[in-house]
Amino acid sequence: MTHVDAYETFLREKSHLDSRDGFAPIWMPDSLFDFQASMVEWALLQGRGALFEDCGLGKTLQELVWAENVVRKTNGRVLLKTPMAVSKQVAREAEKFGIEVHVSRDGKLKPGINVTNYERLHLFNPNDFAGAVCDESSILKSYSGARRGEITEFMRRMRYRLLGTATAAPNDYTELGTSSEALGHLGHIDMLNRFFKNDLNNSSTGRGFMGSENKWRFKGHAEEQFWRWVCSWARAIRRPSDLGFDDAAFRLPPLHEAEHLVSANTLGDGMLFAMPAVGLQEQRDERKRTITERCEKVAELVAARDVSVSWCHLNEEGDLLQTLIGGAAQIKGTQGEEEREEIYEGFRLGHINKLVIKDSIGGFGLNWQHCAHTTLFPSHSYERYYQCVRRFYRFGQQRQVDVDVVATEGDLGVLKNMQRKAARADAMFSALVSHMNAAMAIGRAQASTTKQELPAWL
Repeated sequence: MTHVDAYETFLREKSHLDSRDGFAPIWMPDSLFDFQASMVEWALLQGRGALFEDCGLGKTLQELVWAENVVRKTNGRVLLKTPMAVSKQVAREAEKFGIEVHVSRDGKLKPGINVTNYERLHLFNPNDFAGAVCDESSILKSYSGARRGEITEFMRRMRYRLLGTATAAPNDYTELGTSSEALGHLGHIDMLNRFFKNDLNNSSTGRGFMGSENKWRFKGHAEEQFWRWVCSWARAIRRPSDLGFDDAAFRLPPLHEAEHLVSANTLGDGMLFAMPAVGLQEQRDERKRTITERCEKVAELVAARDVSVSWCHLNEEGDLLQTLIGGAAQIKGTQGEEEREEIYEGFRLGHINKLVIKDSIGGFGLNWQHCAHTTLFPSHSYERYYQCVRRFYRFGQQRQVDVDVVATEGDLGVLKNMQRKAARADAMFSALVSHMNAAMAIGRAQASTTKQELPAWL
C-alpha cells in the first residue's frame, strides 16, 4: 500500500461513512411524497441519523413513519420529544395519516409511539424505549448545558435515534457537533479537535466559532472531510430537487419582508440625535426606551389585518401589545401549560385572530398556515427570525406572507448583523447540500463497481 492509499484509508476511517446500524423499511405509507420516502428509508438504514429539512417539507410525518417502523421492527416503544405545545399537533398529524400515538404528560406509557415535550423528559426511563426522536432538535441549544446533557444521556444507549430540524447550526458549525453527539457519533469537542483549530489553541469550548473570541478555523484540507463526515449521519434539503425530485407541489407564494423605522420620542443620556446602538447594553437600553413607539407601530400594522401574530422579546412589550391590539391574546411564560394550549387551540381554530407571543416560547414547530401576516422586533438571532417567519411561510400556505420588522435607528446594527447571519446560514446549508450530493454520488459509484458473488446454486 502506497502512502497515498494509506492516507485515503485513514481519511475514510475518519469520515465514519460506513456507520449504518439500521434496517430496511418495513412499512411505507402511500401518503409520503417520493422525496420523503427517500429520506425515511435513508434514516431507517442509518439507524442513528438526522434530517435537516426546510420548514414545511413534512418532517413530522417522516418522524412518525420512522418511529412506526422502529416499533414494528423491535416490538418496543419509541419516545418522540417535541417543544412545548407541539405534542398535540403531532398527535393530530399522526391521526390524519392513520398512525397511532399516545401523548404522555405524566410518564405513563402505552405500546408503540409515545409523545411528550422536552421539559417532561425526567418522568421517563430510557430503558423503556427502543428508539427516540428529537423533533425540532435545533431547539436543544436553547436549553442549559445540563438539560442538553440530560437529553443526550437519555438516548445514549438506544440503537435507533432520529433528529429532525429545519435550521441546524445556521450560524455556528459547532452545533452540528452537538447533533452528532446526541446521535452517538463524535462529541462536539472531539469534532472541533479533529477538523478545526482556533486562534487561542484552546479546545475547551465551541463558543465564538468563526466569530469573536476563540475563532475556530478549518484545519488544512479538512473542510471536504468535515462535510463528508456530516453527510455520513445527516441528510439536508431545502427543496425536493436537492435530492433530484420534483418541486412542483412545494412551490410557495411570495414572501414580502418590510422594515419600518420609528423615531424614539426620547434620546439616550447625553445624545443630541439617534445613533445606532453599540454593544448589548446599549441595545437593551434602546429597546426599553422605545417600547411605546415600537408597540404603537405594531398595533397600527396589525389593525388592518384579519389574522396576525406579533412576536416580542420583553414582558413589557407583550403586555403593551396586548393592550394596544384590540382582541389580542397573549401567551407568556407565567401561564401554565394548559392555559397556553387553550390559547394555541383558540388561535388554530380561529376563535382568536390576534396573538402576541415571545419567539422563545412559540418560535419552533407550530404550523399556522391560516395566518399570512406577522410582525417582529429585530434580534441578533437569525434562526429565531427564520423560525418565526416559517410558522406561516410553509407548505400549505395559499397567500402571500407579509413580514413587518419594526425597528428604531438604533437597531440598524442589529439588522445588519442579522443579514450577515442570514447570508452565512444560506452558505452553510448550500455547502451541506452540495457535499451531501457529492457523497451520495461517490457512494453510488462505489456500489456500482463492487464485485458481486453469485450464490452457489446459480
